[in-house]
Amino acid sequence: MTQSSVAAPKKRESFSSRKVFIFAAIGSAVGLGNIWRFPYIAFDNGGGAFMIPYLVALLTAGLPFLFFDYAIGHRGRASSPLAFRRLNRKTEFIGWWHMGINVIIAIYYAAIIAWSLRYMIFSVNHAWGDSPADFFSGNFLQASDPTAGVTLDFVPGILIPVVLIWVALLVIMSLGVQKGVGAANIVFIPVLIVMFLALVIYSLTLPGAFDGLNALFTPNWSSLLDAKVWVAAYGQIFFSLSIGFGIMITYSSYLKKQSDLTGTGVVVGFANSGFELLAGIGVFAALGFMANAAGTQVSEVATSGIGLAFIAFPTIISQAPAGTLIGILFFGSLLFAGITSLISIVEVIVAGVQDKFGASRVVSTAAVIVPLAIASTLLMPTTSGLYVLDIMDNFVNQFGILAAGLLSIFLVGYVVRALPVLRDHVNQTASIKIGPIWMILLAAVTPIILGYSLINTFIGLVKEPYEGYPTEMINIFGWGMVLLLLVVAVVVSFLPWSSRSRAALKAPAPPVAAGKIQHDASTEVKEG
Repeated sequence: MTQSSVAAPKKRESFSSRKVFIFAAIGSAVGLGNIWRFPYIAFDNGGGAFMIPYLVALLTAGLPFLFFDYAIGHRGRASSPLAFRRLNRKTEFIGWWHMGINVIIAIYYAAIIAWSLRYMIFSVNHAWGDSPADFFSGNFLQASDPTAGVTLDFVPGILIPVVLIWVALLVIMSLGVQKGVGAANIVFIPVLIVMFLALVIYSLTLPGAFDGLNALFTPNWSSLLDAKVWVAAYGQIFFSLSIGFGIMITYSSYLKKQSDLTGTGVVVGFANSGFELLAGIGVFAALGFMANAAGTQVSEVATSGIGLAFIAFPTIISQAPAGTLIGILFFGSLLFAGITSLISIVEVIVAGVQDKFGASRVVSTAAVIVPLAIASTLLMPTTSGLYVLDIMDNFVNQFGILAAGLLSIFLVGYVVRALPVLRDHVNQTASIKIGPIWMILLAAVTPIILGYSLINTFIGLVKEPYEGYPTEMINIFGWGMVLLLLVVAVVVSFLPWSSRSRAALKAPAPPVAAGKIQHDASTEVKEG
């Protein structure tokens, strides 16, 4: 078939500028983990000394993998499944695995955003009273005994905001890549930064704030000899940059063809790390005040995740002058950080459905969000929702994101040997050229770290059930979910693509087979 005989492909949506892409990529990377995970990880792994392995991890794994994702997405000009298919047919299932991972994350992520919305409102009158811990698990979540298993006892106070989050997401995503995804990030990210900066500045004025900063940044140099500290640094970089599960592949596919991928990646990587450092300052300044008010050490009040957000911070809000302002700023930051991340998570799925079935943006969005919303509202706003969320989050991160990242590097680097092709694609327009060092870091250093982390986590979970949850719940929402995602991904990758799909259009770049480029005039049709 000659190039002239091929029908002109449909024009694909794209970001209007590099700036919009950067805002969207930062919006995805800056999520809940930056605010409630990084500060404690740094504190618990050497304080100020942790910044050394953290920076090393960013330079040797975070940015190299970010460039890897960018290269696959930008070269394929498609969603994760189709981008991998266009790289090599053998790797297509990784893209479907990415979509499955994002389905799971979206289901529970919406619930946490809904909690943040409610707590921002609670901050006005300190609805949690004198015992934020009892209020969170009791009055708010109405959490049942985990041994009771999964229930369908709905909690209206959570159900309603979860539905509102999904309705808002449906509207945003239906507007498209530029008018929806891009525009939302252009608005939300500046608002998030302003709110969090205000929170940090105010937290620094509280009594005991600098005790918190001393606890966070005082270096424990001996920790640098602990392998677990280095693994923690690499794990934090991997999770916080939104790499390895299709988001950056999808977003980079919306970049214009002459985009500077490495320059953009460096901006996104350091912006994400800068926000994490800012989060550390704000959170530990507030925890320093909390310890000062309680007459105890910062180490006694320092925590992470849900405990930090919904128990420690409400305690701070109740005790601090102008606590209502702190609450609105903190939970508002969680709300906006969560929404921009959820947009990117769902975009991976919407883009895959669009490519597979050739459907319109509105139809694809509805086909994705309606089932997700149903699953989310059935599982999360119930008395057992917290336990299901915790199990799904742990397993999909460890054995979904990390495992998918490890396997994608192995297949692309060693089986189809496509790293030279990706390197050449990036270097066509890159301000920072990548070469042998990039390939060594990606194909050798990163797999060792990911493999070590996976093996350690697996051994730990086999020895002892995660958080002591019932075996049945762990088998269904943990191991069963992980296995199902992989099996479904492989099965779907063998299903034919319809004539209406974007796979029917010839790839904009030559496919890779066993490390060689196949030159064929029929594969060089340019896509709009």
